[in-house]
Amino acid sequence: MWTVTHEAVFRELRDFCKVQSESGGTAWKRKFFYLFTCEYCFSHYVSALLLVITRFKLVFPDWRGYLISLFSLVWIANQYISIYDRLRLDIKHEHISIDVDKQQAEGKPSVVKRDAA
Repeated sequence: MWTVTHEAVFRELRDFCKVQSESGGTAWKRKFFYLFTCEYCFSHYVSALLLVITRFKLVFPDWRGYLISLFSLVWIANQYISIYDRLRLDIKHEHISIDVDKQQAEGKPSVVKRDAA
């Protein structure tokens, strides 16, 4: 989910979807393309697809089991995304701190370069 909605591998597709979600003709078209730009929205659709494929149910053997499974999977997926995002932020902060320390040790003024994510 994170790869599709954030990483450079799918940048062109994501940019196309973003334009379509903002300027698409119908509301259905805008909503469809928006799901590829938002990791939270995308996680619902991926979870629903996996439930259809696997027929996974929690607690109840009927439609209520599917409903509980859907929201449980979405919650778990978003917890993992939050942890991953926080880890990336911590790593980026460490790299910036190391760059600033190196520049100060060399006697250069602190200029922090920013990566295009």
